[in-house]
Amino acid sequence: MSLKCPGCYSESMRTFELYGEQVDSCNHCEGIWFDNGELNGALSTADNGNDHVRIEESLGPHLGLSKRHCMHCEEQMHRYHLMDGYQIELDVCHSCNGVWVDKDERNKVVQSPRLQGLLAELNGKISVKTWLFQFLSQMPVEFNLKTRSQPAITYLLLALNIMIFAAYGTDLDIADTVFANFALRADEVLHGSHVWTLFSHMFLHGDLIHLAGNMYFLYVVGDNLEDALGRMRFLGLYLLCGLAAAAVQIIADPGSNIPMVGASGAIAGLFGMYLLWFRHASLTFMFVVYQKKLSPMAFFAIWLVFNLVGLMMAGEGVAYWAHIGGFIMGLILGVGLKSRVMQQNPLLAMLNEPEVKIRR
Repeated sequence: MSLKCPGCYSESMRTFELYGEQVDSCNHCEGIWFDNGELNGALSTADNGNDHVRIEESLGPHLGLSKRHCMHCEEQMHRYHLMDGYQIELDVCHSCNGVWVDKDERNKVVQSPRLQGLLAELNGKISVKTWLFQFLSQMPVEFNLKTRSQPAITYLLLALNIMIFAAYGTDLDIADTVFANFALRADEVLHGSHVWTLFSHMFLHGDLIHLAGNMYFLYVVGDNLEDALGRMRFLGLYLLCGLAAAAVQIIADPGSNIPMVGASGAIAGLFGMYLLWFRHASLTFMFVVYQKKLSPMAFFAIWLVFNLVGLMMAGEGVAYWAHIGGFIMGLILGVGLKSRVMQQNPLLAMLNEPEVKIRR
């Protein structure tokens, strides 16, 4: 008696070896049938970071009856998510414990043990320590993957900004001289004067709070972006976002003689790329004393609203157009480079799959 495929009901099943296990596959739809224990065995042999997979005993939520039937006992199968937080759907026979995996889910299932550990890291609970830090600092706490290497360029940018500020920050006379020569003024640049300030302004800050806020956000998002892009490309895009931010500010207020300083525009560009590539991350937001994890989309939406409100209220002392311009440039770069970045970072691509659900 020939076996009938649970997926397309054809009678063209064949047996082949998959990661050391003899499994059945349909020649027509290419779905795969795993007998009891074969899925655990195959995944334990595959290169996915786990040599002792027991996924058959720890499937995700039960979703109800399936329309498919077991190819051995012909009983109606049941639908399950592969695991909590990874909504790949499997069909399982409760009678013989066989598992059916569709063709387009095969690679996702093979790599799922690697994802299981990542989800545990990303879904970590907010500790008292992080609550106290944010309550005192009013800065967000990031929940994201650890980088594969030290973010040397991010650390270099942090060090440069801090050392430059330390060189003039405590002496008003030196600060006036530095700002006169290296702060960006729209009217001067448009007249061809002090063109270098398009770059130099990114490494100057008005006061210690301005410096601390910018450097903290650079530290939060910079390491992951540098890890995904590579060091030199990250540096180039950082500077490009800073240039775009300056250009938008100049276009918005071409006659201004107010000095513009700060890395905010460049960092806003990093926000745009981070938003598009790290949807799995979480950033905490403090509502008075209640700390809540937010997705990057929600967090940066709040940040953008603050900037738009500041712009509409014509607030002085903050280059809101530079923030918005840098952010838009970051979004443009994020869209344009996303396919390449995901191709070069398989784990990042996996975490960007719509089936991945993060607890917040």
